[in-house]
Amino acid sequence: MSKNNSSVQGGGLGSRFKNMTDTNLLLLITIVIFFLMYIGAMIFLGSGFLRAQTFFNILNANASLIILSCGLSLVMITGSIDISVGGVTALISMCCAVYLDYKGGNVFVSVMIALAIGLAFGLFQGFLIAYLEIQPFIVTLAGMFFARGMTTIVNTNPFNVANESFVALKNTRINVPGMGFVNPKGEYVDAYVQIGVIVALLVVVVMFCILRWTKLGRSFYAVGGKAESALMLGLNVKRTKFIAHVLCGLLSGIGGYVYFLYSGNGSAANATGMEMNAIASSIIGGTMLTGGVGNIIGTFFGVLSFSTIQNIVASAGLGEAWWTGITKAAMLCLFLLIQSIVMARKKK
Repeated sequence: MSKNNSSVQGGGLGSRFKNMTDTNLLLLITIVIFFLMYIGAMIFLGSGFLRAQTFFNILNANASLIILSCGLSLVMITGSIDISVGGVTALISMCCAVYLDYKGGNVFVSVMIALAIGLAFGLFQGFLIAYLEIQPFIVTLAGMFFARGMTTIVNTNPFNVANESFVALKNTRINVPGMGFVNPKGEYVDAYVQIGVIVALLVVVVMFCILRWTKLGRSFYAVGGKAESALMLGLNVKRTKFIAHVLCGLLSGIGGYVYFLYSGNGSAANATGMEMNAIASSIIGGTMLTGGVGNIIGTFFGVLSFSTIQNIVASAGLGEAWWTGITKAAMLCLFLLIQSIVMARKKK
């Protein structure tokens, strides 16, 4: 009797794995690979990765990338793309820096400026893509060029922001109790995260809830899975794609200001290549370029994996830029291969 029960339980476990959705399967793979990679770094690369602050520093440095990647995942789930987010981030940084330093502005209005810029890009690009049916790559490529060009028109010279209120906000630290470490001088140092990390985590939670438990979130997956079927089900495909790009633009505004809060400067070179990092992080997190599959939690771990591999390469003594590029390419190819296997499983 017990033998039969054990065989039934084993079959049940196997059937659960076999019946797992593509989104959950890719999420599981991403999380497992991240933990294996981080634990391997802790074992083989010394005490640096054993400190909690090392992990928190990854979050501090990549809070803006987490937010931008959430926006990219959203439009990629609907089968679209947005490569303008890096240029929008640079434009937001420069506009807010000029407003705060040259115009004597305040922090609250600078946040509103960032949100307005991101929302404007989202509305305009979303209208062209959803309602005029222009290819999203072309529209957002033009948006990227426009944002980069406008950044240099606003101001050509890079500079650090000296506004006292902004500097105080930038230097704000939120201590994480019980996670500190003792430095070589024998002093206990509290572990901390910056405000941008809190904002990024809130964005992840909100976007996860929208995709998981709302009609709008289900519409995103339906449109990305197959637009014709979604249309037959009575979904407004054009409006759904439009909303996805508007939300991506809004997240670009939030992510742009978080980036500005971390860098503390305005420069035309800010966020160079960030759109590609966001796309790569989304893919590593299990979001498919073909649409219909993706998970915000996976995107979060995708950013962590993408950033951790850079730290591992640097800690291993391979500080040259090409090694980082090679490892990024290898990781991206690995996850694209995994996605191909999952797609083959789905067809089978």
